[in-house]
Amino acid sequence: MTRLALRIARAALRRPPAHVRYGEHPRQVADLHKPPGAGARPVVVVLHGGYWQPPYTRLITRPLCLDHVRRGYVALNVDYRRLGKEGGGWPQTFEDVAAAIDHLDRLDDASLDLARVTMLGHSAGGQLALWAAGRDDLPAGAVGAAPVVRAQRVLALAAVCDLAGAGPPAHKLLGGGPAQVPERWAQADPMRRIPLGVPVGLVHASGDETVSIRRSRAYAAAARAAGAEISLAETPGGHRDPIDPASRAWAVAADWLAP
Repeated sequence: MTRLALRIARAALRRPPAHVRYGEHPRQVADLHKPPGAGARPVVVVLHGGYWQPPYTRLITRPLCLDHVRRGYVALNVDYRRLGKEGGGWPQTFEDVAAAIDHLDRLDDASLDLARVTMLGHSAGGQLALWAAGRDDLPAGAVGAAPVVRAQRVLALAAVCDLAGAGPPAHKLLGGGPAQVPERWAQADPMRRIPLGVPVGLVHASGDETVSIRRSRAYAAAARAAGAEISLAETPGGHRDPIDPASRAWAVAADWLAP
């Protein structure tokens, strides 16, 4: 265990998160990690990956949330209904993400600066983060439209930013392919939502064998062509490096987050 990991582990023992329930389903829960001290802090909403399927949960992004706290951010580490017996998919997974984010306003917590909210997602959570960051522009009545809490920017790590390249899991997520449910693809596929109205940061490890870096390159190129504010950082390592607080990939991501 690295020295950084030890510091993070000790911090977790000293200051456990508050458990936030934003719905009645067992998966409609999040952990709210807050740094000590007074004053409103910027908020990062963290969405884990796992191709929208079990067994992946918010546990895999907990070390990242603890590092956020170390850097002075509040981190909301969100779980959501996944595919299979939990009943996730369209629209439930998206409803959960939207409800968890908007629940921040219901907390009425002065330590949360809801004028400085960043969406952050890893892998499939990157797709959800990009979707959440663009909720303002969803059509009226759409799942997640008319957000109460709005994103000021989005950081997508090793993101599934092209659902067409995600194969069968993406079809399961949306309940069909583009020909069967075109309106769902138009709303959920990041490549079909370009340009977003907020700054986008992408960090992707060049050795990623789970989600090819080509996806982030293609998204960044399309976003630039559309006039979006976007940056892409290519780093060493593999798929999980961007959520490892000791990695070069996360150091680059944290620099993008810094004021």
